[in-house]
Formats: sequence, structure tokens, C-alpha cells
Amino acid sequence: MRKNWILAGIVVVLMACYLFLFMGGSPAFALELRSTRLIAIVFTGVAIAISTVVFQTITQNKILTPSIMGLDSLYMLLQTSLVFIFGSQALMRAGSGQWNFFLSVILMMGFSVLLYRLMFKGNGRNIYFLLLVGIVCGTFFSSISSFMEMLIDPNEFQIVQDKMFASFNNVNSSILVVAIVVFAVAMLYLMKFVKYLDVLALGKDHAVNLGVPYNKIVMQLLLIIVVLVSVATALVGPITFLGLIVANVAYQFLKTHRHVELLIGASLISLIALVGGQLLAERIFHFDTPISVIINLCGGVYFLYLLLKGAKL
Repeated sequence: MRKNWILAGIVVVLMACYLFLFMGGSPAFALELRSTRLIAIVFTGVAIAISTVVFQTITQNKILTPSIMGLDSLYMLLQTSLVFIFGSQALMRAGSGQWNFFLSVILMMGFSVLLYRLMFKGNGRNIYFLLLVGIVCGTFFSSISSFMEMLIDPNEFQIVQDKMFASFNNVNSSILVVAIVVFAVAMLYLMKFVKYLDVLALGKDHAVNLGVPYNKIVMQLLLIIVVLVSVATALVGPITFLGLIVANVAYQFLKTHRHVELLIGASLISLIALVGGQLLAERIFHFDTPISVIINLCGGVYFLYLLLKGAKL
């Protein structure tokens, strides 16, 4: 737990630097704008970190993230379909309101519930069957999105392309309030199942032998994961590799199997990555490079490192 206090100290310093450095000629306006972005960063970072750690515990695989279920691809399919059917103006109007947020969250959750029904309906099917179906559906959604992107006007394609990268630069405060409420409900529900995570990490057979109702617990945990990922994606856009980075750095830095510490540590590392990345994007790259590009670049390299490290074991 001492390491988590160190991480918390770094987070506080980074947040103070982000809020109060280089405020320019209008400190009140800058502080209000940065505060909104910082709140979005906190809820997005914690949602992605916790959902990834719980997902990796359920799947017992440390190189998987919830995006493998095709949620990011489904989100991009929705945004591309809006432009393809109604035009870019419809997407811009939707992007400034709440209904696009609710539509994205409901669509992703509905898709996940359909996957769960497939998973738990048949005998002998397990979570790896769910992942396989998710990969196939994600590829299908990406193919349809690519097809529609080839047909739309190049100027409208540019607007769709902006939706492919997460950004904290234009966070809508009305959407942020709704996202916080949904996030808080999901986190309160998750608290009920934290005590099972250490046992679930031992595997299905051990968990069942120790009296854990495995299928029931896993199904509810997957629903919480989908809610957290959906809220984060609909709020700022997809950040594919963030969860992979923060979860694995938390495992290596904390060197513990206690999920209470892992969840807190991964959340703090996620905040360090996002606040530090946003500082780089604003002060070094002058808003020319979205934070998701920096994180995905680092995450891609780290993913290759994990694959090479696993191949040597």
C-alpha cells in the first residue's frame, strides 16, 4: 500500500502542474476549462484501469483488454453510420448533445448482453467463446465502417477520423455529469464483487471448489466492465492500449495479487499516464497530436515487449 501512496503523490503533483502552470492572461477561464478536462481524465482513467484489471482477472490473460469484445469497433460503426446516413452536421449536433452519448452506451451494452446470452445459453461454452465471438463481430463492424468511409465525402471522412482518436480538449460538461452518475452507480455495484476477485484469479475450477458461484459472478462483472468501457469510450473516444499499459505496469510495480491494491494502483497509474500525456499534448505538441496517439504509440511498443517476454518464458 506504501507504493500506492507514492503514486498518489505523483498524481497530485501532476494535477497541480496541469491546473496551475502556464495559465496565461485569463486565469479564471483557464482554470475552469482545465478543471472540466481534469474531471473527464479522472473518470475515464479510473474506468479504463479498473475495467481492464477485472477483465484480465476473469480471462486470466494479462495481454487482453475489454476492447477485444469489439466495443470500440461498434462505437466507430455508430459514428460512421450517423455521418453516412444523416451527414456530418448530424454527427456534430449529436456530438454536442446527450443523445449520442446515451445511444452509444445503450448500443454497446445491448451488444454485450447479446454476447452474454450466447455465452451462457449453451453448455460447455466459456468466456473464451465470448472473446472469439467478440473478435469476429469487431472485425465485421470495422469492415462495415471502412466500407462506408470509402463512400462518404472526403471532408466528412475527416470528421469521422477525428472520432477515431480520444480527446479531452472538447469535453461536454452536460455529458460529463451524466457519465459521472453512470460511473458512480457501476462502481458502487462493483464494490459488492471485489471480495471475489482474488479467488477468481485462481481460475474457474478453484473458484467453484471454494464455493464461488462462478457464472453468476462473472456475468455481472462483465456487465460492469461493459458499462465502464462504454462510458469512457462514449465520453472521449477509444483509447485502445491505455488499459493494457496501466494494468501490466501495476502488476510489475506493486508485485501483489491483492485486487484491492491492484485496482487502486492501476487507477493511479492511469491518471499519471493521462495527466502526463495531456501535459505533453498541450505544452510540447501544442494540441497538434491527440493524447490517444501518444498512448497508443507507447502501448503498441509495450504490447510487443509483453509478447516477446512471454515467448521467452
